[in-house]
Amino acid sequence: MLPKNIPADISIEQLLSYFKKGSLKVSLKGLHKRNVYNDIIDIEEKKDGTLHVGVGRNSLYNALPEYMFHPIDRFNNLPQLEEKERFAEEYEKQEQEKERAYRFFAPIDILLLLLKAETREQLRAYTDSNKILTNIILDNQHQLTEEQLKNRFIRQAIPFLIYCKYIRGNKTLLTLFLRKVFMDEGLKIEIHEKETENNDSSPRYADGLNGQLNECYIGNIYDETVKTYDIHYWPEECDGHFLQIVQDVDLFRRFVEDYFLSVEEALQFNITDDTTTLMLSDDMELNFLNYNTNI
Repeated sequence: MLPKNIPADISIEQLLSYFKKGSLKVSLKGLHKRNVYNDIIDIEEKKDGTLHVGVGRNSLYNALPEYMFHPIDRFNNLPQLEEKERFAEEYEKQEQEKERAYRFFAPIDILLLLLKAETREQLRAYTDSNKILTNIILDNQHQLTEEQLKNRFIRQAIPFLIYCKYIRGNKTLLTLFLRKVFMDEGLKIEIHEKETENNDSSPRYADGLNGQLNECYIGNIYDETVKTYDIHYWPEECDGHFLQIVQDVDLFRRFVEDYFLSVEEALQFNITDDTTTLMLSDDMELNFLNYNTNI
């Protein structure tokens, strides 16, 4: 993952392109900034076309035992009379050995950088698509049946699951959500509002003097505005697939009711046939007939 001060147009693909050209240089700056800057601290493109990347970690050289590269008794038993000069000589030798070790591990350190950058970019893409929350809601899709997983409308709706708490109870968001799902499947929906009169055929009355008032009611007729959705299904697609479409839409309706509606609400879809007008002409007039007209 690139830090915020790095230009947004630098990606793992560009890092790979510099690497393939042999112009990717890595400067290892230790572990102290790693957690803050997510591995990459700074990036600078030089005039010679090389890309210098500052990394907040150490080399593999720093993780391996010292005796693999340097004598462990190098500074022991130095002659007292020449201690200062010999110490400087041995120190210079150790620095040269360290430099050679860094050069030896440089290709591996660069590969580790690319691997970390690609892993973080894939992780960011995974979290940006909200798959983690979706998998939590669906228990890694174990809550869906095989039939639901195959349903094309449900597959389109799964990415919206993380917004279910906002859609639930909001008819505007519900309409936009449904329109998006059906539009992606090549279908158009229209919303209709109509006043309906609901009649409870089994009102409850207190049966006896000891009946509680909260256990009964008298009025059993009330008006309510109901929204229904018409799905326009074009006639050229309706032949052998119409019954399957009806089943798919009904399965999708139950899925939406489970995740996007409150327990008091129900969803209704009406599938309508839209056809092109059939025109028959004669010498006298034009007759406009639809596909149900008997000739």
